[in-house]
Amino acid sequence: MFLVDSHCHLDGLDYQDLHRDIDDVLAKAEARDVKFMLAVATTLPGYRAMTDLIGSRPQVAFSCGVHPLNIDDGYDFEELRRLAADPRVVAMGETGLDYFYQKESEQLKLQQDSFRHHIRVGRELNKPVIVHTRDARQDTLDILREEQAGDCGGVLHCFTEDKAAAEVLLDLGFYISFSGIVTFRNAEQLREAARYVPLDRLLIETDSPYLAPVPHRGKENQPAYVRDVAEYLAVLKGVSLETLAAATTANFSRLFHIENSLLS
Repeated sequence: MFLVDSHCHLDGLDYQDLHRDIDDVLAKAEARDVKFMLAVATTLPGYRAMTDLIGSRPQVAFSCGVHPLNIDDGYDFEELRRLAADPRVVAMGETGLDYFYQKESEQLKLQQDSFRHHIRVGRELNKPVIVHTRDARQDTLDILREEQAGDCGGVLHCFTEDKAAAEVLLDLGFYISFSGIVTFRNAEQLREAARYVPLDRLLIETDSPYLAPVPHRGKENQPAYVRDVAEYLAVLKGVSLETLAAATTANFSRLFHIENSLLS
């Protein structure tokens, strides 16, 4: 069996007390059939530090982008494009909109401009966008449409919206990724959406070190725990774990243009 963690922050794990090094994290994941992962950046300096930390490993691909809550000081759009052109980078992001903490119109405009720029670079480089949204559903969907994000494709990561939002995203050609939140006791609306999303548009992730799934809730998350998300979703959708693993791995390969030889 082959599982993929489609969204994790390997540079954010606890290498002091929980893990010896990157190889230790990868070995723990491999022991639970999690054999590939996408390491996601949230700032440009963070992207450079993350790639230095991880180096070239066949089990890890990279994204390059600036999280919407990390753009207060701005960043060099041309540097984003240059870094994202690296062949090791398979996606733009994570990008998107987050209105939970920021309410001022100038802050929201900065987020929207950055989101649009990520999509435009993604279309230019033919690299899909990894989208974060919080308290910004309509603006997120509007910008995806206006910028023709379907041309490069993408995924709404750590999905926390409802079935109606999932339907719109699917119509845009997007994939939808579920994290450990789907296992939480109060997440019935999310489970309804997960039942609705077809297997051929589904991804799984940890978003580690955040949002550890049941039964690890309260601990630091790690890529190995994507198996718990997969097991939960398999039961929810009435399929075998092997079927869900095969489908989500194939979806990951298709969306991010990863060669099948790396995912088998």
